[in-house]
Amino acid sequence: MAKNDLLGRWSINDSANLYGVKDWGAGYFDLSPKGEVVVRAKFPGSSPVDVSLIDIISGIRERGMGMPVLLRIENLLDSQISQLNESFRHAIKAFKYKGTYQGVFPIKVNQQAQVIEEVARFGERFNHGLEAGSKAELVIALSMINSTKSLIVCNGFKDEEFIDLGLYAVSMGYKCFFVIETPAELKIVLERSKALGVRPLIGIRLKLSSRSSGHWQDSGGDSSIFGLTTNQMVDVIDTLKAENMLDCLQLLHYHLGSQIPNIRDIRSAVRETARYYADLVREGAAMGYIDLGGGLAVDYDGSQTNFVHSKNYSLAEYCADVIEVIMEILDEHEVCHPTIITESGRATVAYSSILLFNVLDTNLFQAGPIPEELPPESPELLENLWLVRETLNLKNVQECYNDAIYYREEIREQFKVGNITLRQRALSDNIFIDIIHKIAESLDKLKRVPRELVGLQDVLFDIYYGNFSVFQSLPDAWAIDQIFPLMPIHRLLEEPNRRAILADITCDSDGKIDKFADLHDVRRTIPVHSLKDEEEYFIGVFLVGAYQETLGDLHNLLGDTNVVSIRINENGSFDFVREIEGDSIWDVLSYVEYEPKVLVAKFRDKAEAAVKAGTISVAQRREIVSAFEASIRGYTYYEN
Repeated sequence: MAKNDLLGRWSINDSANLYGVKDWGAGYFDLSPKGEVVVRAKFPGSSPVDVSLIDIISGIRERGMGMPVLLRIENLLDSQISQLNESFRHAIKAFKYKGTYQGVFPIKVNQQAQVIEEVARFGERFNHGLEAGSKAELVIALSMINSTKSLIVCNGFKDEEFIDLGLYAVSMGYKCFFVIETPAELKIVLERSKALGVRPLIGIRLKLSSRSSGHWQDSGGDSSIFGLTTNQMVDVIDTLKAENMLDCLQLLHYHLGSQIPNIRDIRSAVRETARYYADLVREGAAMGYIDLGGGLAVDYDGSQTNFVHSKNYSLAEYCADVIEVIMEILDEHEVCHPTIITESGRATVAYSSILLFNVLDTNLFQAGPIPEELPPESPELLENLWLVRETLNLKNVQECYNDAIYYREEIREQFKVGNITLRQRALSDNIFIDIIHKIAESLDKLKRVPRELVGLQDVLFDIYYGNFSVFQSLPDAWAIDQIFPLMPIHRLLEEPNRRAILADITCDSDGKIDKFADLHDVRRTIPVHSLKDEEEYFIGVFLVGAYQETLGDLHNLLGDTNVVSIRINENGSFDFVREIEGDSIWDVLSYVEYEPKVLVAKFRDKAEAAVKAGTISVAQRREIVSAFEASIRGYTYYEN
């Protein structure tokens, strides 16, 4: 690892480069001169303000809340909503676009009440609306949106009750659109609108031929599960004409995917959609809105490429390309410029949430004590392994590697049949690990690394056990190999001296993170520091605000973490806006249909039976039952 300091010492710049914080942090995260990760809040007309995550953790601890914690920073959500709307406004002015822009936030991306309240509050000055994909989400939207100028876009399957709610909203003056996703929906919309006497606002979701790359590429293309074919669109137009309701058709919608890394895919989809839009106008539909769906990507690895976890465009480029393509197509057909809608969810909320946890323990891949010489009467295989260690040099690296592997396996086989003792087996493991580390250290000195040894350093990793659950707090990391920026949030003036993967506290082999963000690639380990006695080691997982808070499951009955929301002030202070205690054991047991009161009563009966049997005293029973009741009401995660 290169050192920037003139004296060869590890510097802040070295840590910043190693973890890529300036690449993926989007200006919101940086490192302080003290070697701590800071959150950067920006204020109009004044300098940005930095707040240390370690200082925030201290405030959390003073308020009696433990790790892990999901930290939400209001400023970052406010900033992302502002940037999205201002960027479109700037592009509209620059290109002299005659329409406007209105964003909607898809509630499914983060359904937590606090987040939706903030989206509605920060977005109100831009008439930023909400997208609902279910009845429950529509209830949220109708409750949270205050301005009748904001849009509510209804996607997903819609039954009569769903449609009635939306029609009531229209009757109250709200712009609530029903996006027709399947042919059967139009009939229900028309029937309910006649029954309630309310003319609906209708949109059509197209099934584009365009596709994007990445995890969510199946959202577009002919194989997408939602959207109408061209024939079905014609049927919708004919039906509305027959019902004298073609003026109700005002919106065209598509969704290409949740994270579109390549701007060329975005341009292609917008171009195709604009062609459809022009023809709908030609058919006599009122139109007025073109909804480009989600897809505005987040650069999780900071590489600024079309890699699946990145993006090769800026927000300004995204807005400019969208407007340029729409104008090019519609001006050719002399069609009025519509209001542009995007359903940007991931890019809106990802930056504002950080998962913070402490490391509980480590399993270090390093050799234990090795004696100066082998014990008397050591078996021949152990002597041969010892000789490999003694004769290892740069000229015979590959030969020693092959020999070490061979003798280790032979020793293990002999142990199984009883010819090698436990202590001899333990010594052989230490010798082998020492040999492998020496070989790995020598690779940088070789002119040509043997093919069998390429990547050897990546498999010599430690395991750091973090106080969190992948399944609860980072489900995408487990389910679809989503990469999140992850790094220690302090001690960054020190050079990391270990390479590790992270294991959570579930008893599951999948409960780990072993893929980490790296420029143009994915690395298998993360550099970390050795733990110090009596000093906690904290790690942050960044950009987790999208989907992770609502997709988690109760694996091992580890529930929601503590949640803390802060607001950074212009003077450098920060306020704790809200604190939400994580799930207790009582809570998670009730989620899976246990009755905690019944469990407590059953345990009391068992303790009383133990008293009657003379196993424990009455005083002991009181102590044991109290401990049981305290535990069932406690946090599901590891507590000091």
